[in-house]
Amino acid sequence: MDFDGEHRIGATRAQVWQALNDPIILAACIPGCETLEATGPGTYTATVALRVGALAARFTGLLSLTDVEEARAYTLTGQGQGGVAGFVSGSARVVLEDDGDATILRWTATGEIGGRLASVGGRLLHGFAAKTANQFFSRMNDKLGSQPDCGSM
Repeated sequence: MDFDGEHRIGATRAQVWQALNDPIILAACIPGCETLEATGPGTYTATVALRVGALAARFTGLLSLTDVEEARAYTLTGQGQGGVAGFVSGSARVVLEDDGDATILRWTATGEIGGRLASVGGRLLHGFAAKTANQFFSRMNDKLGSQPDCGSM
């Protein structure tokens, strides 16, 4: 599955970059995130509880940042296991651009799923991904002190 999107965040690029690299802020913004801990420079472990349709699962996994362009862009790669629910893996390229006192965040992502999660169906998963992304960016805007202004996926 491939996804992309663009979101306007009511904070400077430096503030957005700092937030995108702060495990405490990220954990508060990621829907269903139970834990997010730095394990080294640009590496994290995470536990996220999700419900997609009738399927509920807790995924544990690893995240890493690569291709880092300080205060401008990075690639986030991750993989997680959800027991009998299956697995998820993917990557997202995140790019920040100034927009006056705000920041435009553009992202492109690709992912793979397996197990019971794959049987849910692409249409439902795409809707879930869109809803989750919008919740993340709304929470990010709230954390950075402004109202969300989200684009489409």
